[in-house]
Amino acid sequence: MSISERIREVFKLKGGILRLVPNWIPRAFNRPGHRLRLHPDDYFFLGTNRGAIKERWFCSITAAINGPLAPEDEGLSKIALSDKYEDTAYFKDAMEFLGEELIGEELYEKYGAWPMFCKFFDYDAPLFHHLHLSNKDAAKIGHFGKPEAYYFPPQLNNHPGSFPVTYFGYDPDVDREEVRRRTLAYDAGDNRITELSRGYRLELGTGWYTPPGVVHAPGSLLTYEPQWNSDVCAVYENVVQGEVFGRDQLVSSLPDNEKGDIDAIMGMMDWEANIDPHYRKKYFLPKLPIDTGTDDYSESWITYRNPYFAAKETVVPPGRSAVIRDEAAYGCIFVQGYGTFGEFDDAETPQLVRHNQLSGDEYFVSENAAKAGVRVTNKSRFEDMVILRHFGPNAGAPVNV
Repeated sequence: MSISERIREVFKLKGGILRLVPNWIPRAFNRPGHRLRLHPDDYFFLGTNRGAIKERWFCSITAAINGPLAPEDEGLSKIALSDKYEDTAYFKDAMEFLGEELIGEELYEKYGAWPMFCKFFDYDAPLFHHLHLSNKDAAKIGHFGKPEAYYFPPQLNNHPGSFPVTYFGYDPDVDREEVRRRTLAYDAGDNRITELSRGYRLELGTGWYTPPGVVHAPGSLLTYEPQWNSDVCAVYENVVQGEVFGRDQLVSSLPDNEKGDIDAIMGMMDWEANIDPHYRKKYFLPKLPIDTGTDDYSESWITYRNPYFAAKETVVPPGRSAVIRDEAAYGCIFVQGYGTFGEFDDAETPQLVRHNQLSGDEYFVSENAAKAGVRVTNKSRFEDMVILRHFGPNAGAPVNV
């Protein structure tokens, strides 16, 4: 049986829902937060030269831009074809074989593929002050731009890391020329660029939206991040808690003829968004409860107020069962509890996962299955079942709230 036939067989057998395999991503910088529920012995399973595992990606058809040692398929999610860890296929191939059967006619006709992915990032120290490119700038190097959003799940933040504060943009009183001077001095010493920024202490159970072109230094909470299909950035902070980042990190997303051009480097910033005096009012995302019309489950929008992607938190109380309907395809990750999810009677939040082990916590639901409704049952007598669900741009999330 061909791989396409096997994918279709599993897709049909499971009612249009696919189980995904844990997708672990190393990064050479920073320190791991150890909140991914990965076994402590496995954080360096790819070798110390690759760095520790600090991220887990969900429903990704995007390869990670992760240096010369990274294999070409790093970052690409896989689906489980059986209960054997080796018996898998790329989610990207399932996307190509199933097309609009998987993601629906609207997304398939507009994008030709699933247009977003999601991740947990888990760093003990804050990240560098950096930005993600707009579509216009990313197109120069053959990539998409990268809007992104954050949500801070209480279930995965048993400790806050070393600095649970995120810097966004620059203080409204900061002059563009001052930022330019510090960027020109990138190689001369610590440019201390966050002295010009604004810090916000992070709140569990809330989130933020970050548009392209806004410089930001994410704090040290484990973060659930829906984003567009891209992994490009430019790093404007050269020393973070003693860790040094070279000029190549600043200019790696520029074409070769612009790498030495300070105007091109500064031009990647959306200056007005960076100094917006009402930044929190515009981009902070408290939960927005959704009226489900039943006590069998509750929902809230946790990512909204943007035209690219959305996310919901779904909670099923102990012993309850509910049919959850949506108008669009979605990926999801369980962060608490266990029970059934559609045709899968072994859905569960793991306590500890080995790097070469399947799990029962990640799924992708096709548009038809979402519209028909997915029955979810919480088998616990005591504990809520909590699922984070990530959507593309057609989920109907509120934009102007």
